[in-house]
Amino acid sequence: MAGTKGCSIHDVAARVNGASNIRAASASVSVAAILFAFKTYAFWDTGSAAMLGSLADTGLDMMASVVTLYSVHLAARPADHQHRFGHGKAEAIAALFQVILISLAAFGIAVHALQQVLTGASTTGAESGILVSILALLLTLALLSYQRRVIARTGSIAIRTDQVHYQSDLLLNIAVIAALVLDHLLGLRGADALFGIGIAAYLLYRALQASHEAIDQLMDKEWPEDRRCAFLEVANTHPELQGIHDLRTRTSGDRDFVQFHAWVDPAMTVGAAHRVMDEIEAKLGIVFPGVEIIIHPDPAGHIDKDLDQSI
Repeated sequence: MAGTKGCSIHDVAARVNGASNIRAASASVSVAAILFAFKTYAFWDTGSAAMLGSLADTGLDMMASVVTLYSVHLAARPADHQHRFGHGKAEAIAALFQVILISLAAFGIAVHALQQVLTGASTTGAESGILVSILALLLTLALLSYQRRVIARTGSIAIRTDQVHYQSDLLLNIAVIAALVLDHLLGLRGADALFGIGIAAYLLYRALQASHEAIDQLMDKEWPEDRRCAFLEVANTHPELQGIHDLRTRTSGDRDFVQFHAWVDPAMTVGAAHRVMDEIEAKLGIVFPGVEIIIHPDPAGHIDKDLDQSI
């Protein structure tokens, strides 16, 4: 039972969060494009499997960041007649697309590294690869710091999944430096290929981790139990509320939705019941800002047999 004022506040918050997400996604695309150019030269100069892994990861970062930029732009659009709950799930779809790209990159890197082991090929240079990897580390650290601030403010799943790429880049670039030093400068043949296989395994592991939250959003998974309990605790503080049932929660992009049935005195007038629902919603809005809430008042003891009564 949300009023137009509450919807207006939600729309304003969504626009502010959307603008922050778009700026973060644009920064990701810019950083990825710069690094892709430098790493292309470094791979051409060194022939390193580890550098190829880093290059492939950056190329996929760039593609994924472009998709993320589009998805957060779409998710920031307000609800319309065809999408009454907004466009937030575009972020989860983009996150799954990124997971697929990461998995393909991991497979390609592993194949190249195994071919390097079988043929006995080694790197042909190290200096350019090391310098490019150090540059990549500095740019990635700056981007991750910015992304963390945006995620803390908006909770965007698309930006969070995009961040997975760049978190892995930190380890990737360190691994590339180590591989080049060991294989080329210290003469430990095969070290580069082994690092490439390790990078591929790490990327696949991160892809599996990143897929969970996106799937949960697309499947409308309920909030964690502790958050549901906290929500119920706040709602039940109203003295005229006699109980809550059929609580349903879900998350779409950076927006949360809750609906539940509330028991009130059967003798209460419609106007009085509406007042109680508004007061409950106002209390919840303080503790859970930005959550869209729908409350259905029921006379105490009434149970809708066609509804799941589990809290």
